[in-house]
Amino acid sequence: MKRGVKISILGAGRVGSTVAHTIAVQGLASEIVLVDIMKDKAKGEALDISQGTVLLDTCTNVISGDYPDTFDSDIIIFTLGAARKPGQSRIDLAKGNVAIVESVIPEVVRYSPDAKYVIVSNPVDIITYTIMRLSGVAENQIIGTGCLLDTARLREEVSTYAHISPKNIHLQVFGEHGATAMIPWSLGSIYSTRFDEYVAEHPEIRMPDHKSLLDSVHSAGGQVIKLKGATFNAVAIITAYVCSCILHDAKAVMPLSTMMHGEFGLENVCVSLPCVLGARGIERVNVPKMTEEEVKEFVASAKSLQDVTAGLDI
Repeated sequence: MKRGVKISILGAGRVGSTVAHTIAVQGLASEIVLVDIMKDKAKGEALDISQGTVLLDTCTNVISGDYPDTFDSDIIIFTLGAARKPGQSRIDLAKGNVAIVESVIPEVVRYSPDAKYVIVSNPVDIITYTIMRLSGVAENQIIGTGCLLDTARLREEVSTYAHISPKNIHLQVFGEHGATAMIPWSLGSIYSTRFDEYVAEHPEIRMPDHKSLLDSVHSAGGQVIKLKGATFNAVAIITAYVCSCILHDAKAVMPLSTMMHGEFGLENVCVSLPCVLGARGIERVNVPKMTEEEVKEFVASAKSLQDVTAGLDI
């Protein structure tokens, strides 16, 4: 009889190993399995985390293994694939990482067809789309982290200007997790006051304009990479948060990448809109009432992703 929560992580690089560490420290799983083509790397990361878990309040068994070891996982997290290199196009990045994901999908589905699949690998919208098209797994089980990280970055920046907890700043980022992500300002608020009204009422805040804040969201990841070489800590925290919402049936609403089925006239593309996340995965997509201009920006973002998938053999 199965006991406890099992989470398997595909990819033991900086993102995958940090995700494993974060999940272990938060006590979200009784067993964590790290799988990587570089088996010694996965083994070393598992040992490094495992040797510290003895001092935690929760007991987590962290191991490395191969796909048979992921059998009957509750959650499988995809972090495998290469990072984008300077000057590399999104299509080139997508081609390489799609090929990697395509090669592992049969093994993943074979051993854990009922798991929730949390997609972190980039380009996350394209990888989420690939898994939905090729795995045969129900769409609600496949959760692209999408614009959740962009949203966290936006709220953190606004909070530094407003001097207010980011938990009280209600702004979201929709569309592609990437260069065409958009912010529906008409839906945003601070406390119970519309965002733009709040800024107008508090000129001492010196809040940057919409474009500057959006530019900051677009460049946030690149800034971290420029300073330290890679982004992985914030990614790990938001990934653990997604897992927690699934395991605790939180019914939390957040921007996640999922397949469009007529929303704003879009089909056959994975993109971020507010999703209700619980024990069954993505339980529904909330379609917000955006302004006409915001809808145009969102659709343009989605279509930019369709242009990429059109150049891939999926």
